[in-house]
Amino acid sequence: MHRPALTRRGFLLATAGAGTALGLAAGPASAGPRPRPFGRHGSPAARATPKTLYVDPHGRGDFTSVRAAVAAAAGAGWTLVIAPGTYRETVAVDATRTESTWIGASENPRDVVIVYDNAAGTPRPDGSGTYGTSGSATTTVQADGFTARWITFANDWLRADHPGVSGTQAVAIKVQGDRSAFHHCRFLGHQDTLYADSRDLGHFARQYYTHCHVEGDVDFVFGRATAVYEHCHFRTLTRTDLSTAPYGFVFAPSTAGANPRGYLMTHSRVSSEAPDGFYKLARPWVPSSDTTARPMLAVRETRLGAGIDAVAPYANMRDAHPWQDQRFREYRNTGPGATITVPENRPRLTRAEAASHTREAYLGDWRPYDHRR
Repeated sequence: MHRPALTRRGFLLATAGAGTALGLAAGPASAGPRPRPFGRHGSPAARATPKTLYVDPHGRGDFTSVRAAVAAAAGAGWTLVIAPGTYRETVAVDATRTESTWIGASENPRDVVIVYDNAAGTPRPDGSGTYGTSGSATTTVQADGFTARWITFANDWLRADHPGVSGTQAVAIKVQGDRSAFHHCRFLGHQDTLYADSRDLGHFARQYYTHCHVEGDVDFVFGRATAVYEHCHFRTLTRTDLSTAPYGFVFAPSTAGANPRGYLMTHSRVSSEAPDGFYKLARPWVPSSDTTARPMLAVRETRLGAGIDAVAPYANMRDAHPWQDQRFREYRNTGPGATITVPENRPRLTRAEAASHTREAYLGDWRPYDHRR
């Protein structure tokens, strides 16, 4: 039996704290003043470091919006401590703002929500066309060395609200920088939730996601980054606009052909609120901008729930680029979605091959998993 589905806004409201509808202007995640909005991370009166800025929607910090704080944090090495609240805005961290850190002050990602509702097909206010997939992102990170802890990144654009819009991609966050790490974060959306990418084809951006929650329906983790997802939970959503499978795909990597490392999911789990077998694990994205891409995904020691189609977990995005020609592999997975019924549909790593599909091999001399969380 499957639990009733909440709408995206309903889910965000239920988990971000009562009293603030996300369809309204930014406000607190929970009602009433807090004596220590920044928890153990200091305050404007007791700044943790000279390069620490404090964000609070009630005005008890240096800024009331994340965007304003980012604008003030020019150059490298800034830390933003963000008090509980729903920040309805788009935010961009350009390539010059390196080695920055964002901290959710309560150390609970449900309390700090950065959300907006642009989609690829949303018209730009200046009349120059629509936003496109990349432009739809609520948060965009181009800088190297970015770290986020205990924050929710969301896009609450809903297909049901815009039946005439064909560009339904709605990105919660687009990450392009090398050495980008996310600890205990949530990524909420529907189509194209988490865009784990790089700045250009020759830039093999390394990214690390640990103890994170990611959810969506169509290609909701996608891009060409070298990305490790460790101890993460991927949740596939139900759809009211479709009556037959598949509803969507968890992964759509677009790894550059020259990149020996793509996506690695390890010691994680995939669950679903949709009917059993209504989701594929992945399909390869070979974009028109890089027809030499060879998408890569290794899934190891992960529980695949019944929502994943165990008979045929992979599918083509375009018949010209069959999934069998790409770099999809599995190793020692468990759960009903990992049951091997048609062996040729479940390409597997040998034990020797698995030794080269580890976080250490993918991330090289960068070791974000050793850092204090």
